[in-house]
Amino acid sequence: MKTRAAVLYGANQPFKVEEIELDEPKIGEVLVRLTATGLCHSDWHLVTGDMGPLRYPIVGGHEGGGIVETVGPGVTRVKPGDHVILSFIPSCGQCRFCSMGLSMLCDRGAGILDGRQLDGTFRMHTSGGEDVGQMSLISTFSEYTVCPADSCIIVDNDLPLDKVCLVGCGVPTGFGAAVNRADVQPGETVAIFGIGGVGINAVQGAALKGAAKVIAIDLVDYKLEAAEEMGATHTINAKREDPVQRIIELTNGVGADKTIVTIDVVTPEHIGNAVKAVRKGGRAVIVGVPPVHYQHMDVMPFDLVLSQKEVAGCLYGSSNPQADVLRYLELYRAGKLKVDELITRTYTLDEINQGYQDMRDGKNIRGVIVYQ
Repeated sequence: MKTRAAVLYGANQPFKVEEIELDEPKIGEVLVRLTATGLCHSDWHLVTGDMGPLRYPIVGGHEGGGIVETVGPGVTRVKPGDHVILSFIPSCGQCRFCSMGLSMLCDRGAGILDGRQLDGTFRMHTSGGEDVGQMSLISTFSEYTVCPADSCIIVDNDLPLDKVCLVGCGVPTGFGAAVNRADVQPGETVAIFGIGGVGINAVQGAALKGAAKVIAIDLVDYKLEAAEEMGATHTINAKREDPVQRIIELTNGVGADKTIVTIDVVTPEHIGNAVKAVRKGGRAVIVGVPPVHYQHMDVMPFDLVLSQKEVAGCLYGSSNPQADVLRYLELYRAGKLKVDELITRTYTLDEINQGYQDMRDGKNIRGVIVYQ
């Protein structure tokens, strides 16, 4: 069949919206008609090359919701008509890490940037017959996609997919970073560096867990104002004041109990600042993606040891997608987790490059493509 998709033909090129060929689902796969997809910064890393060498062309997108159209042989856990949110890691439930409750680290995740499906072949092709890779096996920048059935998280039909598509990535990545990996406790002070579509959910998570001080740091006043609406008690514009010094002042010289780095492009200096701002025995959680060419962190080992500080990586908010996404949706239903308010503007697929320009200009908390 044919589908319209946003294809990236190389680094530092714009997405090109065109009609491509899409194969039928094979064993263990499903065909999904996308309803909406978020414009996450991780897909912009495909453009800049921060993810490292990739195979082009590739269709981006990994934060989508849609409706199952057909299923391939052997698929029993989903059926046509099911409303689904797509997980960018198709956890198998059987590998060592899944069996340990760490399905965000499922062995299948090692190949999500390769572009091939789990059997090593492609489902998308240009009109000229060239194979097209799929971001995280799901490629939600397409009106239709074929993906593993294990990427599908079935949700209630009454949930608005044009809103809750964000629970495929941005919400659990940020919210889970605070709730799971940082393990925020009531009364603690938490500082979040970077208030975009992920960081603002870390603000929500810290506030919901009962943090006494939730400190939001960014360069854009608009984003800091949005953070206050989501539960931030203090804001710092890093253009006007030193965030580390201000955090130390706000905690009477002690430092934050937890710091969370959700900056779009994390540098060694960002990690160093997060460690400097955390108290003795505190934890710095790194969520944003550093470019692959960085091989160090600006962290003083002396301080790390003598102050017993921790630096912790965090993938997918340390969430187990099949279980935790549904839990986050229950919080959304209860009005305790804001999702609709995260969306600054919606776009058509043809406006994808404008959407990413708006993200880079700091105009959006989260942009969403809505399919007609």
